Amino acid sequence: MTRTDPSPRRAPERYEPVTARLGPSPQARALLWLLIGLAVVAGLFLIDWLAPTLFPASLPTRAQDGLTLAISVLIESLPFVALGVVLSIVVQVWVPPGVIERWMPRRAWARRAVLSLLGMIVPVCECGNVPFARGLLMRGFSVPETLTFLIAAPIVNPIVIITTHQAFGFSDGILVARILGGYAIANLIGWLYSRHPSPDALLTDRFRDTCALRQAQEPAIGPGGKWRRTIAQFVVELRAVMPALIIGSALAGAVQVLIPREALLAIGSNPALSIVAMMLLAMVVSICSNVDAFFALSFASTFTPGSIVAFLLVGPLVDVKMLALLRTTFTWRTLGGIVAVVVLSAFAIGAAVNLLA
Repeated sequence: MTRTDPSPRRAPERYEPVTARLGPSPQARALLWLLIGLAVVAGLFLIDWLAPTLFPASLPTRAQDGLTLAISVLIESLPFVALGVVLSIVVQVWVPPGVIERWMPRRAWARRAVLSLLGMIVPVCECGNVPFARGLLMRGFSVPETLTFLIAAPIVNPIVIITTHQAFGFSDGILVARILGGYAIANLIGWLYSRHPSPDALLTDRFRDTCALRQAQEPAIGPGGKWRRTIAQFVVELRAVMPALIIGSALAGAVQVLIPREALLAIGSNPALSIVAMMLLAMVVSICSNVDAFFALSFASTFTPGSIVAFLLVGPLVDVKMLALLRTTFTWRTLGGIVAVVVLSAFAIGAAVNLLA
């Protein structure tokens, strides 16, 4: 193309959308989260003032309990997040192009079915799967394919299968219902979002810009350059997921001290309400999927088998910590759809288990 070409407008367009969609400044985001934190604290005082008989413990005691729970969720999740970031970098930087894709079927439904089993060889919990899924997206996998892996991996996972078997064995079909239910929900979500007219619209503007910049700056680099890119990518991924992990852990700790467990136990024997209660509990407590079966085991004598299955399906997929991590990549509208499909599917599977148990 010569210099006299009348339409030299492509160069500015490559940079203007990136800078225009970067969103609020770090100072504005910090102020926003400070205001949210103050609102949560004010809410705690308001609840304590309006309903003093709702909680037997004083507000300082509950605040300390909430902080302890939040830190425990954070410490439990951090190693798996780090492992997920490492695996993500391996996929993005060190695996040669075409190696993974060469083993994938050509048909879209078959690719999703295979990717939903990838968790069998990526034994990390839901926290580590988010960075790994970001790596798959940056590598070129479609959004529906990545979502299928992301939803299935926390359940179709050797560690999760072993711990669930240790907790429940094959009693009441809980183990089988969890594995098959998680696999079915993942492929249902992948199929639904494969019908979306613009799958890239399911991603946040910030993540799309990150992918675009990475592709534009992709150089032909040697081993030394790969190491530099590994370190840079490690920092980028940690900066993306760590704030979400901390916020999600704090929310999990705060909500746990606001919901009286006695209210949950009172409805544990009802076939329908027990499922709803355990799904809400799963979204709140945010326990790692590698050990959540042992937590659920403490409710097995009070709650129905179907409600236990619903807990084991909903927790690894859409708890508050997981949603905070997913928000680094997917829009709120996308997350709303995922939550709706997971909750409705888990309720249906739980109800079926109650009928058959």
